[in-house]
Amino acid sequence: MTRSQRRLLAFVVGLATLLLVAALLYMLGMNFIEGESRGFWRSLEFAAETLSTTGYGADETWKSPVMVLFVVVLQFLGVFLIFLIFPVYLIPFLEERFEVRLPKEAPDISDHVIVFRFGPAVSTLLRELEQAGLKTVVVESDEAKARRLQEDGYTVVFGTLDDDVLAGAHLESARSLIANGTDDENAAVILGARQMGFTGEIVALVEDPFHRQPIVLAGATAAFTPRHMLGAALAADASQKVSPTVAGTQQLGKKLLVSEVRINRDSAMAGKTLAEIGLSEKTGVTVIGQWVGGELETPPSAEMRLQPDGILIAAGSAEGLRRFEEICGGTRLRRRPGPIIVAGCGEVGSKVVQLLRDVGEELVVIDRVEGEGVDVVGDVLDTGVLEEAGVSSAQAVVLALDTDSATLFATVILKELAPDVPVIARVNRAVNVERIHRAGATYALSISQISGQILARRLLGEESIAVDSQLKVLKVSAKGLEGSHPSELGIRERTGCSVVAVERGDELLTQFGSEFVFEPNDDVYVCGSSKATRVYGETFPQV
Repeated sequence: MTRSQRRLLAFVVGLATLLLVAALLYMLGMNFIEGESRGFWRSLEFAAETLSTTGYGADETWKSPVMVLFVVVLQFLGVFLIFLIFPVYLIPFLEERFEVRLPKEAPDISDHVIVFRFGPAVSTLLRELEQAGLKTVVVESDEAKARRLQEDGYTVVFGTLDDDVLAGAHLESARSLIANGTDDENAAVILGARQMGFTGEIVALVEDPFHRQPIVLAGATAAFTPRHMLGAALAADASQKVSPTVAGTQQLGKKLLVSEVRINRDSAMAGKTLAEIGLSEKTGVTVIGQWVGGELETPPSAEMRLQPDGILIAAGSAEGLRRFEEICGGTRLRRRPGPIIVAGCGEVGSKVVQLLRDVGEELVVIDRVEGEGVDVVGDVLDTGVLEEAGVSSAQAVVLALDTDSATLFATVILKELAPDVPVIARVNRAVNVERIHRAGATYALSISQISGQILARRLLGEESIAVDSQLKVLKVSAKGLEGSHPSELGIRERTGCSVVAVERGDELLTQFGSEFVFEPNDDVYVCGSSKATRVYGETFPQV
């Protein structure tokens, strides 16, 4: 029996009891107080008419004040019951009766990926797997999450490990299992999977780095700590002393770097077009997109104008990006004097603090809870707390908060208090990166982007960097391209992707003269939307 059924049964029993007690009290009151004889059934009729607020039959006036008060109490009690019965008892019961039941078992499926527990860390991965044509089953014990995923079109199995959900998800025919619960849940699901005889790949996303080895011993093929990797990326963006030194940089392959660079208002580049600047010819760096007002402009054309306070997304070698900085002058945020403020000392924030302290940066740490290393206790959304931390004289502010809504609001507050201070933001969901950029963040990176790239490479053999759903840089082989120039193949016209660079041995090529042709051993880097990169894979199959 479900909870709503038990509650409805309790209500029915309680209502019957109330009717019986009210009828008996009325019968006794009429007989001994009013001096008029009333039988049980007539008294029961009176009680039902009063409590249901439907009106009276023969009895409608009383002489004794005691009986009048008794009737008044019953009348108000009846009104109260009317307002109670529908929202508290009947509606939940009816909703449960007509609501689609969450499945305890997936339909017949094989060669699929099982994701244990949904969360921000696997949201990008699910999209990547869907675009790659791989089937997925999400095992979820949270009913609200499970319903939302089912409404979004995902295959869901609802239940806990005690409900044998792995068997319901057809573990025996799965190709791999992703464990995305808490570390203790991950250990339990991995041990359970191995005990069931599953020999496929199991990848765990671990919260605490000290748990990586025990998770592997439990049977995981690999264990990653995406939150700590995210912390390292944020720290690298906040300080030139942390490698990599180029702001907002992610590496793909051996040589290619993808970097985000803000165009300051005092930059000589501001307001000019890519054709006027000739960046690619001068630096070997390719501009593949531009964030303006939180919106991503891609693919860029020669006439794309570089906007003040816009953020360029550039791809090239480390040397090319250094030349890019020299030519652009004011585009990269100059190092300011003062401390780096880190707001939020959770898992990601602690990693940022550790890395920055290890390289000797001066820090001011803000957190809601007093603890070791926390300099200012309070809410980062409180302007008084920010002023106490010295935000106006800070070198940069790193927001490592738990929720994207708090990060968004904190960014708005910071840009109002100290518009020239760079804001570096940790984001949970990749879809919120655009909003936080729009609010004024200099650099924003989501945990779903980090873990999605790790897992996509592990499961799909795909090396890529997803800047946004509109822009992805993908490493592919030269299969199907050998002996041809990029313009001959019509790659952009046929797929929507552009060739950014070619890695040939120890050399990274970003300029493709008339004599250039693809060679069989080249590693090719193409960029485009997620859909475009999928079309590229269909047009130029890699296997």
